[in-house]
Amino acid sequence: MEKFEVTILGCGSALPTLQHNPSAQIVDIRGKLSLIDCGEGTQMQMRRYGIHFMKLRNIFISHLHGDHCFGLMGLISTLGLLGRTSSLHLYAPIAFESSFHEQMRLFCDNLSYEVIFHPVDTTKYQCIYSDRSMEIFTLPLNHRVPCCGFLFKETPSLPHINRRMIDFHHIPLSEINNIRQGADWIKADGTLVPNSVLTTPPSAPRSYAYCSDTLFQPDLCPLIDGVNTLYHEATYTDDLRLMAEKYYHSTATQAATIARDAHANQLIIGHYSARYDTPHMHIEEAKRVFPATVGAIEGMMVNI
Repeated sequence: MEKFEVTILGCGSALPTLQHNPSAQIVDIRGKLSLIDCGEGTQMQMRRYGIHFMKLRNIFISHLHGDHCFGLMGLISTLGLLGRTSSLHLYAPIAFESSFHEQMRLFCDNLSYEVIFHPVDTTKYQCIYSDRSMEIFTLPLNHRVPCCGFLFKETPSLPHINRRMIDFHHIPLSEINNIRQGADWIKADGTLVPNSVLTTPPSAPRSYAYCSDTLFQPDLCPLIDGVNTLYHEATYTDDLRLMAEKYYHSTATQAATIARDAHANQLIIGHYSARYDTPHMHIEEAKRVFPATVGAIEGMMVNI
């Protein structure tokens, strides 16, 4: 099975603590690296956990709060100091575009590579990136500023070759690609060997949803229905539900409810408030609603 991994670089919220870094994650799909959010210290976390800077292709910023983007300009500058030459693609809310270009002029003029800004409409569910390996969709969220999550979907793979049947029918290697594309095989005597005999079904495409800062939002569920792994913010425990509503955040119970109703396979909770020393209460609350819950921690690597 092809690589599809998520590495948690930071899972704290706005106030700095000694326990957690602010939001940042690396998504690795078949060796193609994307960064989601870029709080302060993200480049140090990348070094700490062995993330190869030059393999980074895309950066996705969910919204313009500092704990999700204050590390961006430092990372862009460092990539220039390392001699990067390939383009870097940045996907961020529309409102950031003019400010971003001004910061680039002030701090990152004459870079050795191009940073291509892609303005994101955070109010729409839409595909903003696609290649042969994946598609990435925006997930509209309800926060104090324009905000969206991101849904990473693996593109369907081709059927697997049934090597035993290929050898049995003496099919040349030059025909393997045609068979993976759906072709049958016709033997010298005219007998047709159907493709279904020569192949086995492909692995089901996998998916990962990142739901950044948001109020409890049940209408997310149809957009991420059946997702393999869901990361959902759980800033507060349920006793502080009114505070969560005031600041447009979610509780652990609410995050678990989204995972349950979206038929997710696994839930990762994070973005813990600085008022908590550990996320144990968050995890306990979430598991009461959705048992397949784990708490994010820096350095955690999740195989999707």
